[in-house]
Amino acid sequence: MAKHAVLSSVSKMWRSLACAKSELSLDLTLACGQSFRWRETAEGHWTGVMGGRVWTLTQTGDILWYHVYKNHEKSRQVDGSDRKRRAGVSLQMENKSEKRFKGALKKEEEEPVALTSVQDTEEEEEMLRDYFQLNVKLLDLYNEWGVVDPHFKCIADIFTGVRMLRQDPTECLFSFICTSNNHISRIQGMVQRLCQALGAPLCQLDETSYYNFPSLSALADNSVEVCLRDLGFGYRARFLQQSAKQILDTHGLQWLEGLRSVPYLLARDALRTLPGVGTKVADCVCLMSLDKAEAVPIDTHVWQIAKRDYNYASGNGQKSITAKLHRDIGDFFRKLWGPYAGWAQSVLFCADLKKFQKLKEMPHLKRPKKEENDEEELRVACKKTQIKTEENGTVKNMKTKSAHHKKAKTSE
Repeated sequence: MAKHAVLSSVSKMWRSLACAKSELSLDLTLACGQSFRWRETAEGHWTGVMGGRVWTLTQTGDILWYHVYKNHEKSRQVDGSDRKRRAGVSLQMENKSEKRFKGALKKEEEEPVALTSVQDTEEEEEMLRDYFQLNVKLLDLYNEWGVVDPHFKCIADIFTGVRMLRQDPTECLFSFICTSNNHISRIQGMVQRLCQALGAPLCQLDETSYYNFPSLSALADNSVEVCLRDLGFGYRARFLQQSAKQILDTHGLQWLEGLRSVPYLLARDALRTLPGVGTKVADCVCLMSLDKAEAVPIDTHVWQIAKRDYNYASGNGQKSITAKLHRDIGDFFRKLWGPYAGWAQSVLFCADLKKFQKLKEMPHLKRPKKEENDEEELRVACKKTQIKTEENGTVKNMKTKSAHHKKAKTSE
């Protein structure tokens, strides 16, 4: 049985490209809720599906290493009858199919196998560069955001290399429809079951099977809703099937990708016409797959960041995020951070996730003395900024109260 690749054991099967960790941190970027297809299969090694292939990625120094596995059923196409079979079968039948798939793979060699032709090498490197948008100089953006935003500068040294992925629009849209009233670990399980039920098998590594993301045609099949409800998708099952059907019936296969060339607000409004797609999901899809770097997805998490870290008071008494509040907070951050506001927001979102809180507590013992002094000065500056903001708010409140008091006294 093929195994997940580890860099030290089969380094000859790996390929690499230069990429500083300040430009890309795999550990942060692949685990912060942008994509739900990656998991850590060994320390610092991330395995997932991208572009119809299974990859393992890792980093050493300023090198990004990647290993691509051979697709055991690369030529398989999921036609209409096969789609109905896969969508309508019971879980028991699905398990039997899975066992047959595993049995066929036992004949494969023990070591992981990579595609090695020159054409494949060039194509895969370009896929990686495109997926991580390595043409965007992230360090320059971090510096720009740090100049205009003291709070961002406070956390930038800890959460470096958080990039925005450029995902396949179909995968991104239907994955984020699953995020409604959900959390990252549960969404990962749902996306995995969705791919297992409706996607084509790619390969099996250490008893873990990997599947391609389902096509629009597979998702639009009439039997899909029942199948996904049986798999625990609840009300989201209907949204997935109806959105796929609406895209195919009204717009066609290329519509989603075509939204990359449409202005941000038009693309967002177009996505919002789909069942189960609200403003937040539409913004996520715009930002993470449609090249709209200015899109700032707003959920309760981001709303709390705006209020807590930026003294953003608009809509403070509201219990839910309205369309106006979504627009106002997005405009606030766009004005602060500029045209790549969505990228900056992803850094703060990542820094606020519970799974990464220990990074803020780790002592930086090995830093040069100058860096420690600079960091201390930065902490003091951030604290002064926070105090000043709070004092301004207090003075404003005191003036307001004083005016009300004088008015009341006059009326008496």
